Amino acid sequence: MGELCKIHGPALYRSVLLPRLGNAAAASDALAETYARLIEKVHLFRWHPAGIYPWLRTMATHIAIDFLRAQRRWSVISPEDLERDLVDDNATDMEAELLAHHDLREARTRVQSGLGKIHPRYRRAIELRVLEDLPRDEVAAILEVSPSTFDVLLHRALKALRAALVAESDGAHAEKEAKR
Repeated sequence: MGELCKIHGPALYRSVLLPRLGNAAAASDALAETYARLIEKVHLFRWHPAGIYPWLRTMATHIAIDFLRAQRRWSVISPEDLERDLVDDNATDMEAELLAHHDLREARTRVQSGLGKIHPRYRRAIELRVLEDLPRDEVAAILEVSPSTFDVLLHRALKALRAALVAESDGAHAEKEAKR
């Protein structure tokens, strides 16, 4: 079980849970719940060519849906959108890899869209520190602020990005509801 978690946990966190839940704490909690559910239900898994990733992805997606339903007003994406993303567990290895790449690409697209809606200084702070993974002191120097000022700037930038993602998700959800 430990090996399964070590191999697939980072991909589930990065490409399934974090993009759907919108914050690290909720994604970490959902990953822990996924591990617990894996231990409870591993006896239900039936081996097939794709391996276990599609099954784990489906389980993690269901857990994300549960988390979003519990905290609907804080969600970045609606539970209905997640249910649409559920796939058959009988995918091939290639399909499992494509699913992971699709999830990551979709998350990047949403983040890039959100970055386009926030203040350019905030966007630059997130790009340098989070996306380019530059050291904190180096980013502070580039932005010509002290490291402690940069910490505040980054905090506000991430808060603004989250608000932009939530607003975008709420707008898309309202548009869908209006079409019904």
